[in-house]
Amino acid sequence: MLFFKILPMKEYIWQIIDENLNMKKSFNYVTMLALGLVFTLFAASCSQETPKAATTAPTTQSIVYVNSDSLLNKYEYFKSIKDKFEEKSKKAQADLNTKGTAFQREVAQYQQQANAMSADHRSATEDRLARKQQELAAYNQNASAALANEEAAENEKLYEKVAEFLKKYAKDKGYKMVLTYSKSNPTVLFADESLDVTEEVVAGLNKAYSTEKK
Repeated sequence: MLFFKILPMKEYIWQIIDENLNMKKSFNYVTMLALGLVFTLFAASCSQETPKAATTAPTTQSIVYVNSDSLLNKYEYFKSIKDKFEEKSKKAQADLNTKGTAFQREVAQYQQQANAMSADHRSATEDRLARKQQELAAYNQNASAALANEEAAENEKLYEKVAEFLKKYAKDKGYKMVLTYSKSNPTVLFADESLDVTEEVVAGLNKAYSTEKK
């Protein structure tokens, strides 16, 4: 009988809802990794473009760093896409929750009526519920995939915006290397606060974003 395969569905529903919540929570972490890659690649490109001997070390004034935690908290473009992504995640979660609750009601109704059903009726009902369970799982997978694809696309846009700005910013300031720091990924263990250009970078990024919106 398929009935016993359907019984754990309630736990399954909440498991896939948790998966969607974890995806939303991972958005900041994935974005932090993307930002770290921006600064890493930018530093590498600066080194390649510098026509000096490999033994020539840059001066301390040519190295600065950006606190990526602060950048994400204050960059208006990131805050807008984060809000949009979280809203879509909540909507998908609520939709899945509604579908799961409706399915649970059907299972509960079947449990109450199963003893009074004929064997053929029970078999047909179990087959129908099993198909619904599979459809719900497929729906969750498709929704999760759509959110993941959107997250990747938004991170790519963020990467391009920050990288483009940093290239011009560093050239104008004469910086040879821009490092990144965050509590979750402390690639820089210590740096003098005079090398922190986070506020300048954030201000520049927000100004560029404000211009784009007009």
